[in-house]
Amino acid sequence: MQNQSKDPLHGITLQKIVETLVEYYGFDTLGELIPIKCFNSNPSVKSSLTFLRKTDWARKKVENLYIKTLPKLNTN
Repeated sequence: MQNQSKDPLHGITLQKIVETLVEYYGFDTLGELIPIKCFNSNPSVKSSLTFLRKTDWARKKVENLYIKTLPKLNTN
């Protein structure tokens, strides 16, 4: 019996999500897809994580983009 979670975010850290999205899209495209300052003004993974950990609505947008991007990541 395996009790694997159906949640695609299960076991994935916010840092891993941000790093994966930055690697796949780059900060420029990420800033267009999710127009928040931490992606558009002096972007870094560290500053993005600081903002996203404090801001639920922005973190949800990033998590949703990650979920939508997963099929593309798995085909590469």
